Amino acid sequence: MDITENLTPLEKAKLWLGEGFDEETRRAVEMLISSQSADLDDSFYRALEFGTGGMRGIMGVGTNRLNKYTLGQATQGLANYLHQQFSGQQIKVAIAYDVRNNSKEFGKLCADVLTANGIKVLLFKEHRPTPELSFTVRDKKCNAGIVLTASHNPPEYNGYKVYWNDGAQIVPPDDEAIIKEVYSLKFEDIKFEGNDDLIEWIGEEQDDVYIDACMENSLYQKDKIGYDNLNIVFTSIHGTTYKTVPQALKKAGFTKVDLVKEQMIPSGNFPTVESPNPEEPAALEMALDLARITNGDIVIGTDPDGDRLGIAVRNLDGEMQLLNGNQTNTILTYYILDQWKKAGKITGKEFIGSTIVTSDIFEDIAQKFGVDCKIGLTGFKWIGKMIRDNEGKEKFVCGGEESFGFMTGDFVRDKDSCGSILLACEIAAWCKANGKTMYQYMIDIYKETGMYYEGLINVVKKGRSGAEEIKQMMTDFRENPPAEIAGSAVTEVRDYLEQTSLDLKNGQKSVMDGIPKSNVLIYYTADGTKVCVRPSGTEPKIKFYVSVKDSIQSEEEFRQKLTVLDGKIQQVKSDLKL
Repeated sequence: MDITENLTPLEKAKLWLGEGFDEETRRAVEMLISSQSADLDDSFYRALEFGTGGMRGIMGVGTNRLNKYTLGQATQGLANYLHQQFSGQQIKVAIAYDVRNNSKEFGKLCADVLTANGIKVLLFKEHRPTPELSFTVRDKKCNAGIVLTASHNPPEYNGYKVYWNDGAQIVPPDDEAIIKEVYSLKFEDIKFEGNDDLIEWIGEEQDDVYIDACMENSLYQKDKIGYDNLNIVFTSIHGTTYKTVPQALKKAGFTKVDLVKEQMIPSGNFPTVESPNPEEPAALEMALDLARITNGDIVIGTDPDGDRLGIAVRNLDGEMQLLNGNQTNTILTYYILDQWKKAGKITGKEFIGSTIVTSDIFEDIAQKFGVDCKIGLTGFKWIGKMIRDNEGKEKFVCGGEESFGFMTGDFVRDKDSCGSILLACEIAAWCKANGKTMYQYMIDIYKETGMYYEGLINVVKKGRSGAEEIKQMMTDFRENPPAEIAGSAVTEVRDYLEQTSLDLKNGQKSVMDGIPKSNVLIYYTADGTKVCVRPSGTEPKIKFYVSVKDSIQSEEEFRQKLTVLDGKIQQVKSDLKL
């Protein structure tokens, strides 16, 4: 429990005027107080919490902000827990950071706190992608890892994610135990005076090892069919992949790669985009423009910390179209399992990973190829936990979630854009060599599995009042579930907070085993429509994930059903008053 939780925001702010805080911080707090700024309440009304992606927030002074003291407190708590878990050992922690403002300084700050506690640190010299940090934790046999990133959030944000010794993000009970340690600390307990003798600097040599692992786990065509005839356009959107992805593509044998040069310059201000989010077509606009000039076959963009990717390919009209995360992952998953089947590698003891908000098509694909599909909560840390829990029993093949994340193999225990990009380019090259596009390949898959189509609706509610509104919205949806959605009766309600499933056809309620509690609701309707409702763990949003489905037999029928299913998603939005 936060030891200051019963204080008002103003009382908390006044504590930050004491001698335990540096002069720059005290001046900033004094300004907040004297100006009676509305930011005072939001800066101090709570302590930052760990969500699905760790601790993420706006940079600035205050308990609800990312700064020297909140990061120091988190790292001191981690150090204390590491000493408890690995008593008597020389503890090692790898640290990486993305291109965001202050990330490099925050990385060194975390290193100082750890070394002040006698912990050895492997610190990247410059910014590196999050999946490379995950890989490095295992490759260098570290006890833990830290990455400073706020993913695709706006420039004023930064964040802090902790990885355990298996290279995956922390999950219960470790995350809860670390948070308990953090909240038991006073800021004066933080050891800031680091020992540089305990820092080992790492860089380009680790890139080579990581890229080789990406190639080994993501490429299947030994004869590199069509590699030299695929026109690729890539943008790092000012993020960390500006070096690693071009190097990986070249090393793999892809020769026609055009880079969006203006966006290959790393910058925490993301000057050429409103949002560095590859889920949004606007973030790839410059890359799409370049593809029109170069006759690109595939456009790829990554987010600032290089774990997620957006892909655009030519649709049935020959125009570049951004695939959603489920569509991309459908193509990648089907291709991998098809390759495994052809190689005789499927024995019945393999599995793929997905999440409760991701399309159900992955269960259909898994069934087709005779592998298991394990479903976890939102966030790749749960897919990482699946791998750890099943090591030695079942072989992990690949995993993904709708938010533009995917990984192949278990060499990285988090979503990995580099390996996924190599795989996507191989598929695109193979498709082109066989006279089709990736989009047509996706339609071929839908002919077998049924056509799934998804939409994501974000409702933004900022600040303290916004958090209360989101809480009330979840209460309302939980206590008053809709009887009908888009003209189809709701047949089942899954409540992951209560861990129950209610069958509305017979009124029977059953307990759902195997998935931890989470504030998520899922409605299923008679025609296969699925609506998931959950508050974001990292942003001031409540999210509605909508999935609709139908069957198709041809490309022409795909065109027709696309219009029908898109209309159904709009009807869902209207019915839920979003």
